[in-house]
Amino acid sequence: MSAPTNGTILVVDDEEIMREILDTLLTRAGYHVRLAASGEEGLELARTQPFDAAFVDIMMPGLNGIETLDELKRIDEDLAVIIITAYASVESAISAMKSGAFDYITKPFKNEEVLVVVRNAFERRRLVVENRNLRQNIQERYHKFGNIIGRSPKMRQVFDLIIQAAPSRSTILVQGESGTGKELVARAIHANSSRAEQSFVRVNSGTLTSEAFESTLFGQVRASANGDVAPKKGLFDLADRGTMFFDEIGSVPLDTQSKLLRVIQDREFVRVGGDEVMHADVRVIAATTTDLKPLLAEGKLREDLYYRFNVITIQLPPLRDRRDDIPLLARHFLNRYGEENRKPNLEIAPEALDVLTDYDWPGNVRELENIIERAVVLANGPRIEVELIPDHVRRTPSVPAPQIVMPPEGISFKDVITDFEKRLIESTLEAAGGVQKRAAELLHIKPTTLNEMIKRYDIRPRRKRNTSGSDDSAQTDSTS
Repeated sequence: MSAPTNGTILVVDDEEIMREILDTLLTRAGYHVRLAASGEEGLELARTQPFDAAFVDIMMPGLNGIETLDELKRIDEDLAVIIITAYASVESAISAMKSGAFDYITKPFKNEEVLVVVRNAFERRRLVVENRNLRQNIQERYHKFGNIIGRSPKMRQVFDLIIQAAPSRSTILVQGESGTGKELVARAIHANSSRAEQSFVRVNSGTLTSEAFESTLFGQVRASANGDVAPKKGLFDLADRGTMFFDEIGSVPLDTQSKLLRVIQDREFVRVGGDEVMHADVRVIAATTTDLKPLLAEGKLREDLYYRFNVITIQLPPLRDRRDDIPLLARHFLNRYGEENRKPNLEIAPEALDVLTDYDWPGNVRELENIIERAVVLANGPRIEVELIPDHVRRTPSVPAPQIVMPPEGISFKDVITDFEKRLIESTLEAAGGVQKRAAELLHIKPTTLNEMIKRYDIRPRRKRNTSGSDDSAQTDSTS
């Protein structure tokens, strides 16, 4: 049995002595080495077996080092290619790195230098492979989450809770503001459970009287004109072996709560007007937009039912707390409604995406979906421009008032006013995203007046985040 190796390295060099030196050095360090005397031979080896790294001489007859590098990267885009070059050809090696080489070594080289470069190359490849596997695992892990869109850390926590809780029978409470997607989470739990092939039944808890609500849940027994008993099934019959979702659990009538608790704990219920004990194996998921604890204090929610629902709690973050997901959600809805309205391949202008990202979304994901649908319907071109975003979304948040401090002795009233005006203009420009026209509207002055004041006070544009996540200087222009 051969000794284990640290990995496999390809050495491509037309000089035999260089191949032998690298072969000896790398083999002693625990690597398995394959040798090639030309670029063509090296590519043939790369097509027949995988390598973790490759040393390639930049000056070779036939296929040179750059050409060999290009072909090796086509075979394996993650392969760490290390260029071998003479000191006088360092510029060529740097050019090779721009083409995708991992690093380079110059002849003559020190043994330790080569080993350090190799270790770095293997570490880089390990990280690349781990990241790819992580992305694949996430996609495979979350593929049943339907229309729940998000990659932010807070949504990853939600996904993890869904995965952990779905296989159990435990009752789950989903908390979140209106429009955050509580029913979508309930459906995702159902879809990832052993009950996925059975019914998912939604119950609106607050629209019926207590008697009508119980009849809807448990069914009822009525006597017909000839004295026959005619049972009518309820939602628990329909949800047997499946999942029942209670929207706004806090609005369930107090008289009904004890009966609901019996179904959850004992899987038993009695129809309205009857006395026969019925059985139903139902997994219950509840949702609420408000904190349930005040209902306990007010006597509107049974304590035992509260703790039964509080076994597993999933807290959905509002959209304003996961702004990184807004572009992803916007494009998801853009694709959906683009297809529905026969407007495929629509894009969102960067300025419009900025406006969407900066808005606080009191209606959360549902509000964003409605606005994207509206924009798609009204779009006449290939892009969703900022003009298609409603005014209340485009409206810039109010500018915080600059802090007023008493001037020290020796400072004139005029200097204080000048400093106040300058800071007010800077704050307003920042809030307006650097667009002078919008800033002038907020200040209730003419754009030309604002432009003159900017020049007078020598106000420079501040840095502004662009759509790619990097920082660019905000543009101020008198024509926008």
